[in-house]
Amino acid sequence: MAGKKKEAAASKYDPKAADYNGDGVITNEELDMQRKMLEMEDADAQRDAIRKMAWFALFGLLLYPIGIMLTSWLGLDTAAQLIADIAPTYFASIAVLVSAFFGADALKGRGGSSDD
Repeated sequence: MAGKKKEAAASKYDPKAADYNGDGVITNEELDMQRKMLEMEDADAQRDAIRKMAWFALFGLLLYPIGIMLTSWLGLDTAAQLIADIAPTYFASIAVLVSAFFGADALKGRGGSSDD
């Protein structure tokens, strides 16, 4: 028993999606427009990822000392000391991670593309 095939929804990578005026002919201008729109969506997603990473790192840097104080107040002095002992490594690691990510993004952005 073969059922009817169901057509998949148009993907953003589907060339048919580039037919913006609906005439059935995909012109170079329509393909260029689709490419630019996809590049803009990808750049927007990357900016969102950078923003989320920056906020996550900021909250981690702010909550780490609170974690040390909390463990100390709860009477977990050994835990507080262990957490405090690795604090310099944690802060340095987060700083290197964020700066490397932003530095790579800045270098990539500086290069530009020859298509523009």
